[in-house]
Parts: sequence; structure tokens; C-alpha cells
Amino acid sequence: MRAFRFLMAAAVVGSCFAATVPKAEAQVKVEIGVAPECPYGYYDIAPYDCAPSGYYGPEWFSGDVFVGAGPWFHGGSEFRGNVDNRFDPQHGYKGAKPNRGEKAEPTKRVDKDHFKGNEERDGRGHSTGGKH
Repeated sequence: MRAFRFLMAAAVVGSCFAATVPKAEAQVKVEIGVAPECPYGYYDIAPYDCAPSGYYGPEWFSGDVFVGAGPWFHGGSEFRGNVDNRFDPQHGYKGAKPNRGEKAEPTKRVDKDHFKGNEERDGRGHSTGGKH
């Protein structure tokens, strides 16, 4: 009987300790900062390096201004744009990329008649399954 009382007292004390343990709240702070200044747009994945001319199709630009990709996307949720992922380092591209802050060369700007995209994406980097 004495052992039973001891076990009951230990259970009550244990439940009191469990009830008073504070819950840890997750504190996540993400600071995106300013979008990179890239003449032909930037990749939609970190570290957001500048993408070469021909990676993004013309629908990604408003005039000569890139509408964004990833965290800096400025289009609507229904936006779909074509890319040529052969210019993506994740797919093996090792060619030249422009430096941040460079100005676009008008002769390298891609228009609807000359763009050869092979994948359709939304502005947040997700493939939509459409092909160009």
C-alpha cells in the first residue's frame, strides 16, 4: 500500500512539472532585401545569380524591366512565363552570365519571334508543366 501511495505521489508531481514546462515558439525571420540588378533577369533560386539573355522569355519583362522571380516576383498568381532551362546551372549550364548592375545590350533582348523556351514556370520558380 505504501508503494502505491509513493507511485501516486510521484505521478502527481511529474504531471505538475509537465504542465509548467513553457512551450518554445519558433522564431523565423526572413529578410529578402532588394532584388538583384540583372540585365536579363535572375535565377529563381538562391543565390539569385544573374541569368543570361535567352533564359527568360519576353513575357517576363515589362518594357525593359524584369518582373521578378522567386521572392521578388511582381506578377499575378495566374502568371505563366517560358524559360529555356538549358541556361540553368542546375541543368548543367556553365556559360557566361552577366554581372549585377550591368546594362542590357539591346541586340541580346529576346522577343517572341526569337525565343526558344523549353519549360513554362510561374513567377515563384515552379514548373507548370507547359511547354513552349
